[in-house]
Amino acid sequence: MSLARDYISLLKLRVVLMLDATAIGVMIPAAHGHPNVAAMLAVFAGGTFAAGGAHAINCWFDRDIDAEMNRTRRRPLPSGRIPAWHALAIGIVLNALAFAVLWAGANLLAAVLALAGALFYVFVYTFWLKRSTPQNIVIGGAAGAMPPLVGWAAATGRLDLTALALFGVVFFWTPPHFWALAQLLKNDYARANVPMLPVVAGDRTAKRQSIVYAALTVAVSVVPFFTGSAGPVYLAGAIVLGAGLVGIAVLDLEARGWTRRLWRYSMVYVAVLFAVFAVSPFLP
Repeated sequence: MSLARDYISLLKLRVVLMLDATAIGVMIPAAHGHPNVAAMLAVFAGGTFAAGGAHAINCWFDRDIDAEMNRTRRRPLPSGRIPAWHALAIGIVLNALAFAVLWAGANLLAAVLALAGALFYVFVYTFWLKRSTPQNIVIGGAAGAMPPLVGWAAATGRLDLTALALFGVVFFWTPPHFWALAQLLKNDYARANVPMLPVVAGDRTAKRQSIVYAALTVAVSVVPFFTGSAGPVYLAGAIVLGAGLVGIAVLDLEARGWTRRLWRYSMVYVAVLFAVFAVSPFLP
C-alpha cells in the first residue's frame, strides 16, 4: 500500500485537481450552461493524465534538487524507494494516454493544447528555466495556465478572447502565489542552488513584483464580463476577490507574516474565482 502511495505521489494530485478544476469549470460558461458530459469526462481524465505525467517527469529530472531540500528529500525518488526510470516511463505513458483520451472524447485542439502544456512544463520550465533564471516561474507559469484553454477548446472547438483572458488569470496569478511559497522555503532553494527570485534578488523585490502581477491578474479577470461570457455577479466577485489579492500583496511588502497569508489567500482566490465563473451562466 505504501508503495502504491509512492507511485501516486509522483503525479502531485493536489496540484492536478486544481488544474482540472480550472479546465472543467470554464466548460460550463463556454457551452452556455450545457457542456457535453463526455467531453467533461475526457477533460478530467486527459487533464489528470497530462498534468500528472508532466509532474512525474519533473520528479525524475529534479531528483537531485529534491534530495537537497528538506521539504522534498523524503519523496520516493531521492529517498530511493522507486527506481528513477519508472517516473520517466510513467510520465511518457500518461501523456500519450492524455492525448488519445482528449482527442477521442473532446477534439484535436484540446488534445494538442494539453500536450503542449505538458511539453512546455517539462522541456521549458523543468529542463531549462528552473535552474537558469529567477524568472523561471513567470515564464514557466504558462504551463499551469493551459487547462482553461483546454477546457474552452473542448467545449467550443476554438479559442477566443475569453479563453485567453482565463489563461492570463492563471499566468499572472502564478508569480505572487509561488513567490510567496518561495520566500517561505528560501533556505531550501538556496541550498539546492535553484535561482528563485527571493533567493537571487531578495524578499522585497519579490514582494514588489508580486504586487504588479496581482494587479495584472485582477485586470484580466474582469475580461469575461466585457466579452459577455459572465454577468454582473461574476464581475463583482472578480473585483472583490482581486482587491483581496492586491491588498494582501501590498500589506506583504512591509510585514513579515503576510507572506504566508498571501500564499494561502492566492489558493482561495483562484479556486473561488473559477467557481464563480463556472456558475455564472446561472447567475445574473
